[in-house]
Amino acid sequence: MKLNQTSPGRAPGVAALLVATLLLAFGAAQAAEPDVASPDTAGTAAVTNLVEVVGRRAGGAYHAGEAAGTKTEMSLRELPQAVRVMSRQSLDDLGATRLDDALDYVGGVSRQNNFGGMWDNIAIRGLAGDSNNGMALLQNGFAGNRGYNGPRDTANIERIEFLKGPAAALYGASEPGGTLNIVTKSPQWRAAHALEAYLGSDDLYRSTLDATGPLAQNVAYRVNVALEKRGSMRDYVDTRRTLLAPALTWKLDDGTRVDYRGEVQRHRGAMDRGVAAVAGRLGVMPRSRFLGEPGDGDLTVENSTHQLMVDHPLNAEWRLRAGLAWKEGSILGYATEAAATVQQDGRTLRRQRRFRDYTSHDGAGQLELAGQFATGTVRHDLLLGVSGYRFRSDQLMLRVQPTNAAPYAIDILAPVYGQPLPAVLPSTDTIERQRDRALYLQDALHLGARWRLLLGMRFDSYDQVLHNLRTGSRTDQSPDSRSPRAGLSYLATPRWTLYANTGRSFRPNTGTTAAGAALTPEQGRAVEAGTKWESADGRAGATLAFYDIRKRDVVTGDPANPGYSILAGAVRSRGFDGDFTGQLDRHWRANGSLSFIDARVTRDNTLAVGAGLVNVPRLNGSLLLMYEGAASLGTYGAGGGVTYSARRPGDARTQAQAAAGVPVFELPAYTTARLSGWWRASPALRVSLDVDNVFDRTFYTSSYQSTWVAPGARRSVVLGLQTTF
Repeated sequence: MKLNQTSPGRAPGVAALLVATLLLAFGAAQAAEPDVASPDTAGTAAVTNLVEVVGRRAGGAYHAGEAAGTKTEMSLRELPQAVRVMSRQSLDDLGATRLDDALDYVGGVSRQNNFGGMWDNIAIRGLAGDSNNGMALLQNGFAGNRGYNGPRDTANIERIEFLKGPAAALYGASEPGGTLNIVTKSPQWRAAHALEAYLGSDDLYRSTLDATGPLAQNVAYRVNVALEKRGSMRDYVDTRRTLLAPALTWKLDDGTRVDYRGEVQRHRGAMDRGVAAVAGRLGVMPRSRFLGEPGDGDLTVENSTHQLMVDHPLNAEWRLRAGLAWKEGSILGYATEAAATVQQDGRTLRRQRRFRDYTSHDGAGQLELAGQFATGTVRHDLLLGVSGYRFRSDQLMLRVQPTNAAPYAIDILAPVYGQPLPAVLPSTDTIERQRDRALYLQDALHLGARWRLLLGMRFDSYDQVLHNLRTGSRTDQSPDSRSPRAGLSYLATPRWTLYANTGRSFRPNTGTTAAGAALTPEQGRAVEAGTKWESADGRAGATLAFYDIRKRDVVTGDPANPGYSILAGAVRSRGFDGDFTGQLDRHWRANGSLSFIDARVTRDNTLAVGAGLVNVPRLNGSLLLMYEGAASLGTYGAGGGVTYSARRPGDARTQAQAAAGVPVFELPAYTTARLSGWWRASPALRVSLDVDNVFDRTFYTSSYQSTWVAPGARRSVVLGLQTTF
């Protein structure tokens, strides 16, 4: 058996191991809990650790009791929704420097096409985001996925909130499977500084600065800086990244708080579409082989974000919140990309060369009134808000098709680089404008000691105009949307909650079909039911959720025109996901996840009905365990993690392929392991060591088509030095 493959017969064994470990961890935590707290007070037992630490942490929390993205005073145990918070401690224990370093450790998350390494992209509960913008993503409650964004650096991230299920009732355009809300680091009122340096395999060099403190009695700052140069196992592929993230907080005498959050990032690297399969088989070519052209140079992705937020108390019960955000992004450069299939000889792969000049501009604003009041014995947490945004995307693409440049091919078994670069010709020249106005209302009702009811509704008025400057055509659409949701929780015991919810979603689609037509907005509906558990001390918790999601007017890649999209009709996703996070005792902490996803096409004119959705495994799971202790030479920590992903479809299966009996192209299952350790020699000095893919397995993380398959990184070792002052 090859190292990069896991036979179907062994998958249940891996799943059983993960389940058994989670149950053991859960049992240990439950056995340690005292029998305290009533249902009325249990919701406040677990609270997020709001005291931020500058630099890498020791002994921080995995489990969180609240999430800013829910926009309610309810604790997560009371909330009728599955929410998983990836804390800063979790990111540190995973050695995560990029967002996708942490995604495998959350239930229901699966990797998607990452645009040749130029952005982050996942599916939650089997449903992916916009194929032109990536996953559904919020940053401090503002849309963070419109436009063009390089892979996110974690240097200025405090925590990541996975809001599973529909979030459209609060945020509008989003996925019914779930949304990420990234919470960035806040200024602190005590001066603190941290410098970190890392040296690793494949020529990794990284340094970061985290500095915070007061500028005046009522003004505090924070600045995060990251500089990184990273090679890879891939021939001719390396990246360079810079991040500057300033933040300011100003507290006025009347209790008003003004916050600014900024972020400027530049990411440069070769677009790398990965390796190719031959007749549906992977492993024919080495995982290091680059199928682009080194002479193209780098693609540059630049993005900047500026957010201004004001929180003003009207009295003890009511407050006004207002926010403005401005976001810009761009992609610029040449790239050579493989055609859809390897030729009959099993080694010749035709390629196309593209030049991209993409820019995006996004302005958004929101105004909210939030407060608490009572009607008889029922307490209300009310939120009333209005929001809007204006978005513009300019796409200029020049390219040469493989049919027009047959000599511009590559032998995947014996590549020769440095061929004459063909001139690119006009292909795409569009301007897309979006505008949205919305009104939303949410009421969280406390119905006595044990019942919680969450109701929400959002009304969106949306306009989209697409100008095709090459043809002179113009496409307009102005759909309106209503996005309701309702959820009910029952606090059965001081530790256990039962809940259910339902909601609808709405998401406009960017980009066009190969014919230049605009894409109809997607509509979704989801139903979820589950249970939650939380320890008495609020340091551990678990969630198990079952769901059924239906979505129509779904966009997927066009099999006949790579790089363009088509409407896939309707899809369905159903299954379950579970997460456990927290302390097992005073030395051990754990982070575990397990999910089963059955995601399929249910209606379409092009894709095969019943076909699985691309890159979505039926089963995946993870476990991270860390131990901390003390010795005569200082404190230390050690642990490791394991992730498992079952086999999954590697491309969109068409009806023609199904009728012809063409075998399904699948990515093989894989299991990876990592080790992590650190030693704090003094209060100000810490040394860390992270080893990823310990057994150097060959595996494949995602695919767009059989010639665009992303291989996972080989074994890497990273040594870090962190100091605070």
